[in-house]
Amino acid sequence: MTPANPTSNPSNTPSASHTSSASNASARPEETPRARLLRDPRLRAVLAFVRCRGLPRAAGAALIVALAATAFAGQRVAVPEFRYLVDFSVPVAEIVPLAHAMVLATTLFSPMADLEQTSAQPMSRHRALYLVVLLALALGLTALPLLAGATAEVFASAARNVIGYLGLGMLSARLFGSGLAWLLPLAMFGPTLLLGVGSDNTPEPWAWSLHPSSDAAAAIVAVALWVVGACASATAGPRQAERAEQN
Repeated sequence: MTPANPTSNPSNTPSASHTSSASNASARPEETPRARLLRDPRLRAVLAFVRCRGLPRAAGAALIVALAATAFAGQRVAVPEFRYLVDFSVPVAEIVPLAHAMVLATTLFSPMADLEQTSAQPMSRHRALYLVVLLALALGLTALPLLAGATAEVFASAARNVIGYLGLGMLSARLFGSGLAWLLPLAMFGPTLLLGVGSDNTPEPWAWSLHPSSDAAAAIVAVALWVVGACASATAGPRQAERAEQN
């Protein structure tokens, strides 16, 4: 009985093995550019940074408010006659930025704050970039009423208001925690709505959010509030009390 020659089996030859490997490689689906992008460690870090702060959920809520404001872009809200018999009203699009600022400011705190403090890279730079992203998102939401016919003057006033109220929200999140980021914006808006119009039917000097878009002083106040709030949020770590609440 003649023993079988191992080289007589085609599957044992080097050429057959190479052909089999090549066929297996060609059988695997080619990785798409989107899949390669999602596997990028830098992008995964950015997505984790954003998701842990709840930005997608907050942006969705703010988008719903912005769409509602777009639907009522032509409506105006009358200022209550609290002190004087005044006939003063503001467009809905100039009031809605308050909601955008309060919702987005709640995303400033991360439940992974203690882990982020151990990062090899300075987190202040990442936080500063995140604040710029929040501002761009807030301005984009504020611009939606333009699609429904809002004027450029209304958008300019709304943009100024969202900048100022977002600054107050950042200050409130730094002082009281991101869960109370709405506190300072609402504390400013309430007196403005009730007491912000004088007997001559014009906004009081301190009621910057009621002033027309051409008022330079109101714009300076809004920008100053954002800068102060951004500096407080970007350079300072999370409040110890808020970190303890997450544990």
